[in-house]
Amino acid sequence: MTTSVSISSPEQDMPALLRTWWPVILGLLVLYVPTYWDLSNGIWNSEEQAHGPIVLIVALYLLWTQRGVLAPDVASSSGSPSRPVLGWFVLVIGLLLYALGRSQEILLFEVGSQIPVLIGAMLITLGMRPVRALWFAMFFLLFMVPLPGFVVDAATGPLKQYVSVIAEQILYFFGYPVARSGVTLTVGPYQLLVADACSGLHSMFSLSAMGLLYLYLMQHGSWTRNALLIASILPIAFVANILRVMVLVLVTYHLGDEAGQGFLHGFAGILLFVIALLFLFALDGALGYVFKSHKK
Repeated sequence: MTTSVSISSPEQDMPALLRTWWPVILGLLVLYVPTYWDLSNGIWNSEEQAHGPIVLIVALYLLWTQRGVLAPDVASSSGSPSRPVLGWFVLVIGLLLYALGRSQEILLFEVGSQIPVLIGAMLITLGMRPVRALWFAMFFLLFMVPLPGFVVDAATGPLKQYVSVIAEQILYFFGYPVARSGVTLTVGPYQLLVADACSGLHSMFSLSAMGLLYLYLMQHGSWTRNALLIASILPIAFVANILRVMVLVLVTYHLGDEAGQGFLHGFAGILLFVIALLFLFALDGALGYVFKSHKK
């Protein structure tokens, strides 16, 4: 004789989900709605952190599509006990980070605290099963967290130097009258400064987020294929940023300074990011011919 466990659909479990999770949802809204409001009126309006709302929407979508694992009957049928001690420990750490970040205006702590807060609440309520099932949504929220200033400062300088050197050498090879002094490129009568936004650091961060999301959704069974794609993300972003600088130099040289610093300046960044993402997809397609395609 066999015994089967019937698990209702997420739609049927919505009343049970709300009964279980409404205190957590209410607490999260009280804590983080002010945070999101500040972000939407602050760094999310900058080019460097414009990916923040997209990361949040994607993470919420992933949580919503897997909401069935948060149902109490699913956890009990899977034999996953709650972990109140570990859960409270993680939750308290998250709340302390939030309090410190909110009071001292440290976005790294304030935004990052939502991950241990969510994990702690799940451990207390249902145990490890929902944490394991929702691991990628929790991990993906990391891309919302602003990079620490010392990391940005340490990486931006060398990246700007490499980008300006390589762009100058390529353009000079093709016969353009370009010279470089530090991170300033001179082409014809124009001078262009390779600013922090042109270093490529934030495009690497954004492309990493989209690339890892793509791999998660594709669920390739080959670890080698996944590793090669992950390893290619940063080089692709770096090359795309060199192309961005070269395009802006060429636009300025042929069309003038106003064209190079106007609409085309922002559009070039968006266009090259899309091209980098498409190149990642194309590389995955090419690797599909090398590695046997099967899903996990």
